[in-house]
Amino acid sequence: MSRVPARFDPTIHAAHRLRVCGLLADLKELEFAVLRDTLSLSDSVLSKQLAILAQAGYVRSRRAKRDSRQRVWLALTPGGRRAFSGHVAALREIVGDADQRQASPATRSGSEAGAARPIVAEGMG
Repeated sequence: MSRVPARFDPTIHAAHRLRVCGLLADLKELEFAVLRDTLSLSDSVLSKQLAILAQAGYVRSRRAKRDSRQRVWLALTPGGRRAFSGHVAALREIVGDADQRQASPATRSGSEAGAARPIVAEGMG
């Protein structure tokens, strides 16, 4: 499988949409109610977030009968999977850069590596 290029995606990055994509990423599909309950969101909040993801082409839905009731099933599209993978790769790069800066002795100050020091504005202290 080819590596997806790192690409920060503001559509996915919003907290609820990131969580939706994270849950759907490893599944073929998931029922709306299960997604709603797992994320502890109201129907209206989840619907709004799904509409944004669907408009971007990242999520698809289908209706199917189950237990004599109409259910909505959700899945990431292939484009949604690529976008999510790219977004996660971009976040890993950001976190990796931060980890490297924290681990680099050249960027540390103070007598103890990693010691927290308060920031004092000039003239205040």
